[in-house]
Amino acid sequence: MTTFSISARKKIHLISGAVLGTFILCHFFNHSLGLISIDAMESGRRTFNLLWHSVPGTILLYGALLLHFMMALESLYRRQTLRMPAREAFKIVFGLSLPFVLMVHVVAARVEPIFSGIEATYPDILRSLWSSSIGTTRQTAALLLAWSHGCLGAWFWMRGRAWFPRYEILLYTIALLVPIFALLGFVNGARSLERVYAEHGGYGDTAYVSHKPRVDPALMENIRLALYAGFGGLIAGTLALRALPTRGRIRVRYPDGRVAAVSLGFSVLEASRAAGIPHVSVCGGRGRCSTCRVRVIQGLEGQPAPETAERATLARIGAPDNVRLACQFRPVHSVTVVPILDTDSLGIKKQLAQQDGEGRERRIAVLFCDLRDFTRIAEHKLPFDTVFLLNRYFEMVGEAVESSGGVIDKFIGDGALAIFGLKSPFQEACLQSLAAAVRLSKGIQALNQTFHGELEQPLRLAIGLHAGPAIIGEMGYGRATSLTAVGDTINTASRLEGLAKEHDAELAVSVELVRRAGLDLEGNMRLDIGLRGRQAKLETWIVDSADHIADALPASA
Repeated sequence: MTTFSISARKKIHLISGAVLGTFILCHFFNHSLGLISIDAMESGRRTFNLLWHSVPGTILLYGALLLHFMMALESLYRRQTLRMPAREAFKIVFGLSLPFVLMVHVVAARVEPIFSGIEATYPDILRSLWSSSIGTTRQTAALLLAWSHGCLGAWFWMRGRAWFPRYEILLYTIALLVPIFALLGFVNGARSLERVYAEHGGYGDTAYVSHKPRVDPALMENIRLALYAGFGGLIAGTLALRALPTRGRIRVRYPDGRVAAVSLGFSVLEASRAAGIPHVSVCGGRGRCSTCRVRVIQGLEGQPAPETAERATLARIGAPDNVRLACQFRPVHSVTVVPILDTDSLGIKKQLAQQDGEGRERRIAVLFCDLRDFTRIAEHKLPFDTVFLLNRYFEMVGEAVESSGGVIDKFIGDGALAIFGLKSPFQEACLQSLAAAVRLSKGIQALNQTFHGELEQPLRLAIGLHAGPAIIGEMGYGRATSLTAVGDTINTASRLEGLAKEHDAELAVSVELVRRAGLDLEGNMRLDIGLRGRQAKLETWIVDSADHIADALPASA
């Protein structure tokens, strides 16, 4: 499979999903007009139909629906294992179940008018759905399934974007409110119809009595059954094809003599797991880290070239041509590979056993702090005095971090790494890290007062703060194994701590973290700095003394 065709499939899936998402959003907005009146719903429907019931709109909608469904089946067929994160499983289950919960509504709203020659109005649809608890339940389930599937698909696409953290709360709010308003509009619109035709259990105002010609119910039922059978057959056929050993076999050989014989289309990581061979993959096989990388020592010729995401990761770590990401590399013929990162050397056997080799990704706030010029200070003190002073400093740092809601990850020489957000929401974690910086500033001032007269120069801190995604997991070796965090967010916080030193300031904090915390640091120096491995600049606040931001913090921080 060529790189172009794979990229094209992804774009088709994304674009078709965006078309369907737009249709669902418009449809839900139309439902929500029921909070105003039936007339508002009907006016909205007529406007809505100008686009989606036109010939181009119909082709666009049903073309997108068919493409999206077929791409989903194709993706299911290509997937070598059904083991996946729960959110991804829900997205797939919701998507495949949608045709079955929507079929009755689609036939009534789209197919039946073809035979009757009259479009179904909102009163017609509401009367039909509200006449039985089954119809009401089915419509509610369809609404929630469609929206949940769309939201999960959008989340998988947006979560890695740089702008997503800035708008996450807004997007989550919209995702929650849209179906609520749609359901309320649906219920209010149905209840606003006065009861008529008691023998049919229907609802309707005399102004909304339906004069639509009755279509043979048996014909509509046969159409529904045919559509059910069609969609069900496609899904069953896809699952059956997955079970057939007709996709060719390849062998992935490892340096210790073990061999994984798998079907053509498996990635090297999937081959390792299928054969029970431990293989490190901190990001869970999504190509967002390089821990699963392998060196191909035989059989590299004729293999598919890396795609964009894999190529970018490999370039970032400066990998040679014979190094590939095991989660992205799908050999077309047998290969011999050597995993570069061994599970023993990473000290994560326990993690592999418990989590199938996957770390967990969280958005956290990270604090790096370091004592400036402490080596020069220590040169003039006795070793025991130096140890005593350092222990007092470490105690102050620990109390400042823990009282702010964070945890100390590790002490590095006279520096410390602290993490916020392991048990708190991301926005709160950002606020906690700023509160810890203020406590550190006040704590170092208190230490200077305590040791006044014993120090030739006062102790000074440099603090770096940044927030973003990181991999959280048990790392180390033997008894030195502990929970820690790795990723670009950690590296950036460390770089900001160095930037604070460069500008002879106490605190360097990314603008993104401050924004997420809901604070304003106007009046301080603001810089756009370049980071190694990044094209975009990082907006940063430079604060001379961290305790100057204390007034900007809420009283509870």
